[in-house]
Amino acid sequence: MAKDKKDKRSRAAPSATPTQMPKAPPSWPPFKPPLPVVDLTVDTLVQDKIVVLRSFFPRSLCRDYVSFLRELPLVTTPGKPKRGEAVRVNDRYQVDDPKFADRLWNETGLKEVVLRDEVAHLWGGEVVGLNPNIRIYRYSPGQYFDAHYDDSNNVTLSTDSSPAVSAKTTWTLLLYLTSPADGCIGGETVFYPHDRRSAKEEIAVSLETGMLLLHKHGQDCMLHEAREVTAGEKWVIRTDLCVKR
Repeated sequence: MAKDKKDKRSRAAPSATPTQMPKAPPSWPPFKPPLPVVDLTVDTLVQDKIVVLRSFFPRSLCRDYVSFLRELPLVTTPGKPKRGEAVRVNDRYQVDDPKFADRLWNETGLKEVVLRDEVAHLWGGEVVGLNPNIRIYRYSPGQYFDAHYDDSNNVTLSTDSSPAVSAKTTWTLLLYLTSPADGCIGGETVFYPHDRRSAKEEIAVSLETGMLLLHKHGQDCMLHEAREVTAGEKWVIRTDLCVKR
C-alpha cells in the first residue's frame, strides 16, 4: 500500500526521449586545473540519504562552465505541469552524452571516493558510472522547482572503450556552479524527511560553488524542492549515480 500512496505524489517530469534531445553533444570545457583539487570526502547530511562532496569543482572551473553553458540553447520549462508532476519553472538543456558522463566519473576523483569501502554500502549495488543523460538547469529570479520525488530509471552505460552495461539510477547527483558568493540568493535544496512540507522539519542545503550533492532517489527518495531564486542565477549540472542491474 505504501508504494501505491507514493506513486500518487508529485514527481519530477520524465526525462526527454532521445529524439527530443540535441543530436550532437557540445564540446564541454576541459577540466582545468586537473581534478580533484582537494582530497574529496563524503560528508553525510542525512544518514544513508543525503551526502555532499565539497570543492568538487574549483571556483575557476565553475566560472568557465557557467560562461560556456550560457551559450547552450536552453529551453524554459512549461509553467503548467502534467497531472502528477511538480511545478518547475527554470531553463534547461538536456543531452545524451556518454563521453562526458564518463569524464565526470573517471577524471574528477568521483569514482575513487564513491567506491571507498566506508561508503560503498550507500549506493544500492555495484556502481558502474553516471547516467549519460546530462541535464543543465538555470534558475533565474522568480524560478523554482516545487516539492517532488525523483524516480529511478533503467539505463544502458557504454563508451567506445567498454561494452554496454545494463544499469539503474539510484542517487541523484547535483553539481552547483553558483552560490551566494556569486550573487545567487535563494535556490536552496530543501528536504522534508517525513513526506510533508514542514518548516520545523526541513533540511535546507545551501548552495556552495563547486559542491556536489547526492541524494537517494526511487522508492526511498525524500520529498524535496528547489527554493525560489530571488537574485542572481543558480546553475546546476545534473546526472545520476548508476548501479549494475
